[in-house]
Amino acid sequence: MTAPGPADARAVCCAAVRLLILAAALASTGAARAAAADAPAGPGARPPAVVLISLDGVRHDYLDRDELPAFARLAREGARAEALEPVFPSSTFPSHVSLATCTHPDRHGIVANAFVDRARGAFDYENDASWIEAEPLWAAAERQGVRAATYFWVGSETPWRGVAAFHRKAPFDADVPEAAKVEQILAWLDLPPAERPRLVLSWWHGADDAGHRHGPEAEETRAALRAQDAELGRLLAGLDARAAWAHTTLVVVSDHGMAEARDVVDPMRVLAEAGLRGRLVNGAAFAHVFLEQPARAAEAAALLDALEGLDAWAAAALPARFRYRHPTRTGDVVLLAAPPFRIGGARTLRDFQFALGRLAGRRQGMHGYDPASVPEMAGIFLAAGRGVPAGARPGRVHALDVAPTVARLLGIDPPAGCEGAPIPALAAPAAAPAAAPAPAPLPAPSPEPAPGGEARPEPAPRT
Repeated sequence: MTAPGPADARAVCCAAVRLLILAAALASTGAARAAAADAPAGPGARPPAVVLISLDGVRHDYLDRDELPAFARLAREGARAEALEPVFPSSTFPSHVSLATCTHPDRHGIVANAFVDRARGAFDYENDASWIEAEPLWAAAERQGVRAATYFWVGSETPWRGVAAFHRKAPFDADVPEAAKVEQILAWLDLPPAERPRLVLSWWHGADDAGHRHGPEAEETRAALRAQDAELGRLLAGLDARAAWAHTTLVVVSDHGMAEARDVVDPMRVLAEAGLRGRLVNGAAFAHVFLEQPARAAEAAALLDALEGLDAWAAAALPARFRYRHPTRTGDVVLLAAPPFRIGGARTLRDFQFALGRLAGRRQGMHGYDPASVPEMAGIFLAAGRGVPAGARPGRVHALDVAPTVARLLGIDPPAGCEGAPIPALAAPAAAPAAAPAPAPLPAPSPEPAPGGEARPEPAPRT
């Protein structure tokens, strides 16, 4: 069991402040759009565009450790936040879907990279958007007549309730280099107006894999970020060559940070010794236990909560601040480790790799921990271009505020059910294209695919 700290109190205070910010933002939306900070687009002017890039596993302080000219230029000519606070859990799939839907996992339903839905079955790094239960940004844009393009953003490879990005890359392929993504993004921006996307979202490798394998402080992790900086520099040069900054905003974020993990706690061994049988799902920094006897969840949670480095709750007792109680996807018991511990016993490839790394004496990294109490989970936020004042420093920003900020810059409404608010320091509203149609109604959920339907590629390492 981890020692109690001020996380709950901080979370309550932060939630109250965010509610006030959200209320103010909603109240001022109409007036702000009418009084745009930028000059209104005249006849024939190119409408605003936003390119949103996510770099996997880039911790908030990584940018201060090396010479990274592209990141430095973005911070100098635009905005850099002190940190970006991800949702819980701070893992790739939940974080990316929260960035796109501006909702917590209890609303959008992607509660982990891999999980079990009691009604539908197993989700394992799926590329199927039908699992997402809240409207993503690209679907909201298309619904409002704004062309969108996606390149491997989590959940974008298939249509969401019948709505897909006008341009999308699928299926996901972890071997595609960032150079190819840069070329494609610039090619999309060169298209004729009828085909050109005004919203582009792309997932990049970041420093996640190196951080897992070698730890957040390793030279390999720093080298991975330097390589990403070089590709980001190519994107900036491409925007320069096209004189695109007058109508384009580039936003660069990460989904989570990374903390060192060196010790393992094995909850399933303890449950087995107590005669409690079940299944551990996900593992690593957090996990779900699905018990054969769900009525014994409180008993199981009490046993596991006594372990060093581990907190455990029966689902019904899970603190509300986590926003993590999903009706069919939360386990009977939810486990949360604290660094330097990670949860073992899931018998996954990551478990095996971690064990080999320990045997080799290698320092390793993990994420998924509670961002309210583990500062290493915080990511990055930078933006430059149209609507972003040079040198802006918005402090700490929240992942849920990214999508409404992008929507505000585009002059459209955020996704339906959005729980975030535009970032005040760079939320200059945009003039909408003259011929933009009225927003279409939110699509109804599609019927679930029949078992044995369309084949999907093997899960790929977006962790």
